[in-house]
Amino acid sequence: MKLLGIDEAGRGPVLGSLVIAGIVCMEDEIPELIKLGVRDSKTLSPARREELFAELTSCFSYSTVELTPQEIDSRHRRRESLNQMEARAMLSLIHRFSPEVAYIDCVGRSTQKFIHMLGNVSCKLVVEHRADRRYPIVSAASIIAKVVRDRSLEELKQEYGDFGSGYPGDPRTVAFLKENLSSLPPFVRTTWRTLSRIKNRSLESFK
Repeated sequence: MKLLGIDEAGRGPVLGSLVIAGIVCMEDEIPELIKLGVRDSKTLSPARREELFAELTSCFSYSTVELTPQEIDSRHRRRESLNQMEARAMLSLIHRFSPEVAYIDCVGRSTQKFIHMLGNVSCKLVVEHRADRRYPIVSAASIIAKVVRDRSLEELKQEYGDFGSGYPGDPRTVAFLKENLSSLPPFVRTTWRTLSRIKNRSLESFK
């Protein structure tokens, strides 16, 4: 039985792309994933994620979908939610691989609403919160998504300097945005509330 695991990285940050990853294995290959030591990517060190990424991508079929900041902003302005964007990306992975079962780490609060967003598919869907902790195939997808996003951020830092994690709660990220308000680089999600709050505070400081 062909299984597909799907997870994402970079949903919340104000900087950088959102990466959705899908990885395929046969049901009898799950013990191999367990033997490799796949886990939720957030519980692994960057070095260990890189090691597992190399092993996973050399042994299994996988694919990633990147939602750039420009695409996210454009769709937001057309009233498309981030959940809808991710559902569309995940659906493209399902169509690409045609699994018999797709395991998905649910985004949004309601699993049923997200399943409805995915629409009619020819495979069985297992959509759960924290699926990256329960299913090795989703853990593997989470590692791939995280490594791909982290690598893209490192490339940006080579050009723009250390802007932190890209998350709104990171002081280095906030400082970077404040310093570049007059000319925002292209990897900023301009529709994020973080940016409007920083702009409003900057205007208040001149009053």
